[in-house]
Amino acid sequence: MSATWRGVNCNAKQVHMIEIALFFALNAAPAPAPVPASLPTPAPCSSIPGFHVLDFWLGSWRVTSAGQYAGTDEVSAILDGCAVVEKWTDADGSHGMSLFYYNTYAQAWTQVWVTDLATARGGLKEKFLVAKYPDGGVRFQGALPGAPGSATVLDRTTLTPNKDGSVHQVIEISRDGGSTWSATFDAIYARVHE
Repeated sequence: MSATWRGVNCNAKQVHMIEIALFFALNAAPAPAPVPASLPTPAPCSSIPGFHVLDFWLGSWRVTSAGQYAGTDEVSAILDGCAVVEKWTDADGSHGMSLFYYNTYAQAWTQVWVTDLATARGGLKEKFLVAKYPDGGVRFQGALPGAPGSATVLDRTTLTPNKDGSVHQVIEISRDGGSTWSATFDAIYARVHE
């Protein structure tokens, strides 16, 4: 038996060999992709100044408000300095935690605050760094989550390092879009020496 393949007379064995070759050619695994050049090693967070904005607040703190004991706070750098965690224990026994992280691409800090009362307004917050002050202080601001249709309540926290090593924290809210602010927490953080 003979056949014609592309104008060439072939016997059955040759046609079969061509079919086998085409089968393997069409079903062969694709060639491996070229290996990309290795990516540069990212800089450690500790080498980037933006990650050090909250360094003044790291430590163990005894917190007072209007001269009265308000609670304790543990503020720690975690993940090799790539984030900051805050663990608050209120004088009434309730608890809260914050995760602060710095996005190097956006050059922006974010705070996520969650308490054991997260279903109450103020028990869950997300704030963004909106100001850095010459004295090293910072301000985070956001809107308090509320029920659908409820009025927007802005919330901001200002942390100011004091010359004596303490930190002044003021938390304020605004119910009029930021025209006026009222303090809901005004406290001094005194470092606990171990």
